[in-house]
Amino acid sequence: MLFNSLEFLWFFPTVILLYFIMRPQYRWALLLVASYYFYMAWKPEYILLIVISTVIDYYCGRKMGEIEEKKKRRPYLYASLLSNLGILFTFKYFGFFNDSLRTVVESFGATYHGPTFDLILPMGISFYTFQTLSYSVDVYNGNLKPEKHFGIFALFVSFFPQLVAGPIERASNLLPQFHKVFRFESARVNSGLRQMLWGMFKKVVVADRLAVLVNSVYNDPTEFGGISLMLATFFFAFQIYCDFSGYSDIAIGAARVMGYDLMTNFRTPYFSKSISEFWKRWHISLSTWFRDYVYIPMGGNRVVKWRWYYNLLITFLVSGLWHGANWTFVIWGGLHGFYLVASILLAPLRAKTNKLIGLKEGSGLMKTVDVLMVFSLVCLGWIFFRANTVQDAFYICSHLFSGIGAEMAAYWEVLKVAQISLYLESTTGASLGMTIWDLFLAFSGIGFICVVEYIMSKNEVMQRFNRLPVWIKWSFYWVLIYSIIFFRSFSSSEFIYFQF
Repeated sequence: MLFNSLEFLWFFPTVILLYFIMRPQYRWALLLVASYYFYMAWKPEYILLIVISTVIDYYCGRKMGEIEEKKKRRPYLYASLLSNLGILFTFKYFGFFNDSLRTVVESFGATYHGPTFDLILPMGISFYTFQTLSYSVDVYNGNLKPEKHFGIFALFVSFFPQLVAGPIERASNLLPQFHKVFRFESARVNSGLRQMLWGMFKKVVVADRLAVLVNSVYNDPTEFGGISLMLATFFFAFQIYCDFSGYSDIAIGAARVMGYDLMTNFRTPYFSKSISEFWKRWHISLSTWFRDYVYIPMGGNRVVKWRWYYNLLITFLVSGLWHGANWTFVIWGGLHGFYLVASILLAPLRAKTNKLIGLKEGSGLMKTVDVLMVFSLVCLGWIFFRANTVQDAFYICSHLFSGIGAEMAAYWEVLKVAQISLYLESTTGASLGMTIWDLFLAFSGIGFICVVEYIMSKNEVMQRFNRLPVWIKWSFYWVLIYSIIFFRSFSSSEFIYFQF
């Protein structure tokens, strides 16, 4: 079992203490050992997969760096791609494609005798595989010189803050930093710890609490009516955001304490005014990875229109498959690809409609409408992302507005009693897993996150905050600390993206 968000608190200070008292030339070794130990705390033998990827990509990178002619580098690029994607396919996708093939064969009345492997999905395999793949492609294209120091390259592949859930770093950003000497800087350490604290709050106070209701409803959606289904979907939108961005904050903050700068992975995505903007704000390290290594090599938007739409759809279908070996993820990715293509095709109609009804582009009302529309479309996609099966996803979509009256009456009767310890139940008697008090804390947490992150997105506001007296800033920090202690959900769970 990998460290959970609280167990990380003893591991990290130990590494930091040793890091700053150790001689700079040996710090990479400490971080490499810590990174391997961090991963082996989950399943020791699977560290071999990271070692294999590291050795192959280091060797291929060095060999490509010795060859001037790009065409002659291809065998080493192919060796890197085949080895990494082969490992990824075997552990993550073989079962999915095998089962899909079995379904197709048996639909024709034939018997399928394909092999079956019962393999545990290595934690974070999609993240470190994509990170090292980008290194090989960059070296092949001549955009990056190969790393000569094997230990530092191994650290790049396995750096523990972002090893299992990103951000997916580029070698051009992270590798040079491992060659630098960082001294203790109080401002940097304070900034890093503050971001870690905020990430911890989002995870254990908000995300884990929302997970209780989401799991109750999505694990058995047929027992719930429209209100519960909509509420669970709304909660999941913020659960996955607070869970994943919370991990990113912890990773970025932990790296910053040691002197390293990781890329920003989220920028208030639910305030986006278009699907395109959403993907510039959500899981930025992955969306830019697919842009640079899939979408642009296919031609991007520098092709005829039909091919442009094709490139968008394929990129998002692959992105969906990256998230998980399940048709629910493929549909989720395809849905976002469809959103983007539809937004391009319908842009002229949208402009005419807005002009006809008097909505001005850039007005406050127009921005609000756009934000609500984009959020609604994203939530529709989250149904397929979270549902256990495609059948469950379509059931939820088709029953979002069913039984609203009866369910609303049932919930209102519970709320009228005003006993905060009462659990909410659907009309079938199925429990939402939340008391009235939990529901209040959940909505309060969502509201608090939205307000604070909107304020934090304004640079001038953050500059003013940094200039405030120490006692005011520490008052805010203590609010977060006490919230984590007293309002954390005790039904804690792993970070969602550990499974990818």
